[in-house]
Amino acid sequence: MDGLVFADLNWAIVFLTQTSIGILGNSFLFCLYNFSLLTARGLRLIDVILIQLFLANNLVLFSKGIPQTIAAFGLKDFLEETGCKIVFYLHRVARGVTLSTTCLLSGFQAMTICPTISGYMESKIKSLKCLAFCCFLCWILNLLINIHNIMNVSGPNNSRNMSIHNMYRYCSAPVAKGFTFTLLAMLYVLTDWTFLGLMAWASGSMVLLLHRHRQRVQHLHSQSLSPRTSHEARAECTVLILVSMFVSFYFLAASLSLWKTQALSPSPRLMSISVLLSLGFPTFSPFVFLFSDTHIYQFCFVIWARKTNISTFVSGV
Repeated sequence: MDGLVFADLNWAIVFLTQTSIGILGNSFLFCLYNFSLLTARGLRLIDVILIQLFLANNLVLFSKGIPQTIAAFGLKDFLEETGCKIVFYLHRVARGVTLSTTCLLSGFQAMTICPTISGYMESKIKSLKCLAFCCFLCWILNLLINIHNIMNVSGPNNSRNMSIHNMYRYCSAPVAKGFTFTLLAMLYVLTDWTFLGLMAWASGSMVLLLHRHRQRVQHLHSQSLSPRTSHEARAECTVLILVSMFVSFYFLAASLSLWKTQALSPSPRLMSISVLLSLGFPTFSPFVFLFSDTHIYQFCFVIWARKTNISTFVSGV
């Protein structure tokens, strides 16, 4: 018993650390890009997509990371049935929005650098209204797809004399069977693989375009490349890293979830590792931008310079 408690405490610390780091990283970039968007200083249309991505990441961490941490610390039955419904529904919606937004991000980046897109289409793609509408569709689509979770999820003590699949160690839901299971499985597989397929197409297009661009300029000295070309290549590489990270965490988490559902009594360690993998992308994706997006450094430098000038002026007065 002591070993089990010690193991749960270790997992609780891991969940707490991962969730805290992810929330801090996403919140910082969410506020930074929002401030940039509202003040229109260094405004980029891609920032609209990134703001939604950071928001969805935080929702995933709040709806799954925090409850899992609380359960690992030993607090049981802290959510009533209504709380379980809201938390699980928000998690599923946020997870879907993260997937669709990452797909939108990679598609937007691929289309903006594609030389075959006409001027009319380019103006539509680079329209703020078009991007806002696509972001809105991401939320509406996932809100509708996951509506059944509100009816199926129940509290930990409400088994309703049915086969129960435990979630997070504190919520439960009847295991779908027959036609319902087939319908839900097809719905999730169709939506997930559609977005993953579009993501793969966009990433492949970017890799091909980067390769062709490198072949065209390989005879030139690196110093002759314009800053614009350098920034565009850096942005494309950032999106490619982000997509690769998402796909890796997605397939690892999906494989482990499938293994977990097939097991009659999955071990607590297996369930904890599954949670870690499902929270991997929301936790680490903001740091890809922190270390690669020069726009962040430029924006922070401007704020720091203005603060320094104001302090110097006040001290001089």
